[in-house]
Amino acid sequence: MRITGISTHVVGTPWRNLTYVLVHTDEGLTGVGETRMLGHTDALLGYLHEAEANHIVGSDPFAVEDLVRRMKYGDYGRAGEIVMSGIAVIEMACWDIKGKALGVPVWQLLGGKVNEKVKAYANGWYTTERTPEAYHKAAAAVVERGYRALKIDPFGTGHFELDHAATAYSVSLIEAVRDAIGPETELLVEMHGRFSPATAIRVAKDLAPFKPSWIEEPVPPENLKALAKVAAHTDLPIATGERIHDRYEFRELFELQAADIIQPDLGHIGGINEVRKLAATAETHYVLVAPHNVGGSVLTAASLQLAGCTPNFKILEHFNDFADSEIKKVVKGAPVVGEDGYFTLSDAPGLGVELDVDAAAEFPQQQARFDLWAEGWERRKPKGSR
Repeated sequence: MRITGISTHVVGTPWRNLTYVLVHTDEGLTGVGETRMLGHTDALLGYLHEAEANHIVGSDPFAVEDLVRRMKYGDYGRAGEIVMSGIAVIEMACWDIKGKALGVPVWQLLGGKVNEKVKAYANGWYTTERTPEAYHKAAAAVVERGYRALKIDPFGTGHFELDHAATAYSVSLIEAVRDAIGPETELLVEMHGRFSPATAIRVAKDLAPFKPSWIEEPVPPENLKALAKVAAHTDLPIATGERIHDRYEFRELFELQAADIIQPDLGHIGGINEVRKLAATAETHYVLVAPHNVGGSVLTAASLQLAGCTPNFKILEHFNDFADSEIKKVVKGAPVVGEDGYFTLSDAPGLGVELDVDAAAEFPQQQARFDLWAEGWERRKPKGSR
C-alpha cells in the first residue's frame, strides 16, 4: 500500500480554525487527521503542500515511524509548531489507515486496552457574563449535562501581576463555581501562563480552599525553572505542556520535577505515537497525562485512542459540547461524553470516525482570532465576528 496524495479541509469559527487532512492510498483506504491552529492555518497548509511532494506521496502508511522521521528531520531545519502539527495530522491519518486495514482500533495496535472509559472535563462553557452569578449558573449546567470535571480561567486579562481587587474578584468566581458544582466535581484552574512566579504562588494560596485538581501553566512556558519555583511553593498539582511541540523538550521538565500532569497536544507534537512515547517517559517520573484538546471530534478520537492504552492517563479536555458545538456534525461517529461524565472507547477500526466533507464545507475557513490579553476573550467572540 502506498500514499497517493492528501486533501485538506478547514472548518472555521471566529476563534479557531480546525484543519482536517485526508490521506489517500492506492488501495482505496483513506485516513483522517486533525489539528487546530491559532493564526497559522495558511502556514500549515503551505507546509503540507510542500511535504506532500517531498515526503508523503509514495510512502507506506504502515511505516509510520519512518514517515515521521523523514518529515521531522528530512528538511534539516528544526521542526517547530507548524511542522510538528503537519506531521501530527499525517501521522494520525496513517494510524487510521492501518487500523482500518487490519480491522482493529488504534489502541489495539499500541498495546491494547488498559482503560475502559476516559473521564472528560468541560471547557468553553463560560462564554457568558464574567460575574459570580453567571458563572454559578453556567457551571451548574455543565454538571447537569453529566460532566464530573470542568476547567476555567477566571483571571480576565491578568498579566504578570494581579492587584488585590482583581485577585479578590477572580477568587470570587472560583468560589461561585465550586459552590455550583459541589465538592466531588473536579475543578481545574487555568492560568494560561499569565503570572510571574511570585504572583502565581500567591494566587495559588488564595485558591487552595477551593481544592482545584490542578493549576495550569501558572507562568509563561519558556522558563521551566520559574515553573519549578512555583511547584516548590504550592501543594496544588501543576499541569503544563500544551505549548511544548517536541517530546525531547519535556526532558528538563521531568528533571526539575516541575509538573505533576503533562498536557501535550496530539495535534501539535507529532501525533499519537509521539505522545505514547512521551507518556511512557512520564510514567517513569510518576507524572500523569492529560492531553490538551481544543480541536474537534477527530482530534478527540485520536486522543481517546491514546487514552485507551496509557496507564498514567488522567482525563481528557472537551470543548465541543459548549463552544461552537454545531461543528460536531462534520465528523461521523464523533465521540460523546456520557451521562456519567466519561467517554467510552470505540471498538471501531482505526480512529473510529469519518470526516463528512460536505458538512465541513458549511464552515469555511475564517480569520480566526483568540487573544488571551483582550477584554472579553473568554466569550470566544473576537471583535468583528458575528
